[in-house]
Order: sequence, then C-alpha cells, then structure tokens
Amino acid sequence: MLSSIKSLCLTICCVLLAGCWSANELTEISLATALAIDKDEDGYLVTIQVINPNEIAGEKMSRGSSISSYSAVGKTLFEAVRKLTETSPRKVNLSHLQLIVYGEEMAKEGIGPTFDFLVRDHELRTDFIMIIAQGMRGKELISILTPLERIPATKIKNSLESSQEFLASTKTIELLELVEDVAADGKGAVLNGVSVEGNIQDGTHVKNEESGAAPTKILLNGIGVFENDQLKGWLTAKEGEGFNFIIDNIHSTSIQIPCEKQGILALEVVENKTDLKGEWKNGKPQISISIETLVNIADAECAQDFSAKENVQKVEQEAEKKIKSLVELSIQTAKEYESDIFGFGEVLRRENPKQWDNIKDNWEQHFLETEAQIDVTIEIKNSGMIAQPVYDEPPEKNRSERSD
Repeated sequence: MLSSIKSLCLTICCVLLAGCWSANELTEISLATALAIDKDEDGYLVTIQVINPNEIAGEKMSRGSSISSYSAVGKTLFEAVRKLTETSPRKVNLSHLQLIVYGEEMAKEGIGPTFDFLVRDHELRTDFIMIIAQGMRGKELISILTPLERIPATKIKNSLESSQEFLASTKTIELLELVEDVAADGKGAVLNGVSVEGNIQDGTHVKNEESGAAPTKILLNGIGVFENDQLKGWLTAKEGEGFNFIIDNIHSTSIQIPCEKQGILALEVVENKTDLKGEWKNGKPQISISIETLVNIADAECAQDFSAKENVQKVEQEAEKKIKSLVELSIQTAKEYESDIFGFGEVLRRENPKQWDNIKDNWEQHFLETEAQIDVTIEIKNSGMIAQPVYDEPPEKNRSERSD
C-alpha cells in the first residue's frame, strides 16, 4: 500500500513539474540577435536585429530578407526597449543576443549610463560581444545584410573571434569585462570598431545578401580606446596587434619581415607568453615587458637557407625587432589618448600598493611618464617541410615593402 502511494505521488510530481513554466512559443516572440544603442535628442534610440525564421530555416524560403530591424526612442534604455513592442509584431526576446553595438557618437558621449540596464535585466545573458559602429550609428550597421552568413550579427561575431584567434588585430570584449575595465583604477577600456564599405542604403537590400561579391561590406576596423567611459580614438590593426602582444592575448598571428637581400618572409606565431612587471626608479614608474614567442616559417619568398644556424638567428633577430616596434607603436598611441589600456597601473598596484595609493588619483599623468622596457625573444620552432628555399634566386621584384 505504501509503495502504491509513493508511486502515485511520483507520477503526480512528474506531471506537474514537466516542461518550463516560463516558456515562450517561437510564434509569440521575436528573437533579437543584435541590439544597437544610439544617442537621440530625447534619450536613447534603440534598434534590434531580429531573425525572420521562415527565411533562415523554412522549407520553402522566399527572396525576403533574413532579418528585420525595429527601432524605438526612450528616455531610458528600459523605456526604449519596451517601446519596441509598438513597431515589432511580437514581444522582443533578448536572451539570444550576440552583439551590442554603440554608435560612434554615443561612444564619444559616454557609455557608462547604459551599463545598469544591460547588467540588471534578467533576460540578458551578458556573454554577447560589445562593439562600436565606426563613423555611423549602430542602427545603420545592424541593418546591413551579409552574404554567406545570413544573420549579420553572427557574421560580425564570427569575424571578430576569428581575427582575434588567427590575426591578433582585435580583442573580443563582453559586457562584464567592459564594465570592470571602465570602473577600474589603472586600466582603460577598449572596444572593437566595425565599419561599412560601400553605400549603407544599398546594404539593406536583399540583393546585398544574395551577391557573392556584395557591393556593401561589413569590415573590422581597429580598436577603440576609452578614457573612463568615453571613446577617445582608435588603434590601427598594427597597433592592435602590439596591444595584444602586451596584454598576452596572442593565439596565433603572422609576422612579415624583410629577407636578407630582397623579398619577404612570413612567420606564423604558434605560441606566445608575455609577462609584465612594475617598479619605481627615481620616483617614476617603470614597466618591464617580457615577450617570449615561438614561430614557424610559413612562407619564404626569397633565397634563404634555413638549414644554416646563422641564417635562422638573423631571422629571429629581425622578428624580435618587428614585435618590439609594434609594442612601442601601440604604447605611443595609447599615451596620445592618455589611456592606460594595457593595465600598467594594475601591475604597479600589485607590486607596491602603498606607492600606488600615492599616485592613483593622477595616474593619467603618471602613465604618460611611465617608461617601458621591452624584451622580446623569438625562437623558430619549425621551418616547415623544406629547409632550402624553393627559389634558387630571389623573386624578380623586390617586395620588401609589404613587410611594413
């Protein structure tokens, strides 16, 4: 009898607890993949990029757009998001966001006031990537249709992750990291910039999505440098690479150096380790940057014999100079914007908290005076399947300028 009662209770529990009490049917909601935040005279202009399910996964796809965009204005972000229901045919669901986009004007004015809603809202997962629409409004960027990857937010996200992984010219930033960097003493924030090449209006038409050589393209375009929560300027791709070497965010990248006589040599970075140490000398802060890098020879467009040890050493020395120049260039540009995006201040605080307390309120000025001692060590791990060059003679045209 007792066993029968237990079985009955278990059955009732299974029936009552099955399923998700808060589930929403896909036919009742709009899945947003990107959210753009722009400045507006009445507060915020919010735009969402939502998926058209029939165009993405339908059995019979029409020639319609794979995404739709809806906008609303509000005095607060919360009000603007709620007002989207006036234009969107369904309730907006933000739990699948892949991208948050700030218009450049918004980024220059200050993005700090937007953080509270983004962190507080229970629908948001906070693992989306944050970017800046360079030279335009965020609304315009997320309205561009892209070929191959039919969801533009996914295309941008994948491009940023691939660029960070294989080229080291970008750094993917999620919400919580951005909030921490803006609030931190001794560290400036950064965000990737994304721009559009071609006519923006043409990029919103379905033809742009259908064309293999799309007339309007979305491009990654540098790293934005912040002072507090305001955008101050941009790092170029090369400066971004130097930045990633400093913060030890190198997975793999390509280094181009001139050959001994003519032609160029491409090296593939396969492993990197950067250590930062801080100290005070004569009352001034100093940072030691130690970079150890393993590379493979990837492409030799010159007649250089890598079976000879002295030739290998010459290549290593040239590569060390190249990385050091990238690091120096990145530091110089950051100082022009008076923003310690590398976290030198945090390094100094860990090394000597008492000394840091004396200068933290005026760290921007001390950052400009901080000397950086850069030590780069390159080791060639592998020369590939061949040690001798394919060319017996260098290529007929001197292409060393491509190593710049």
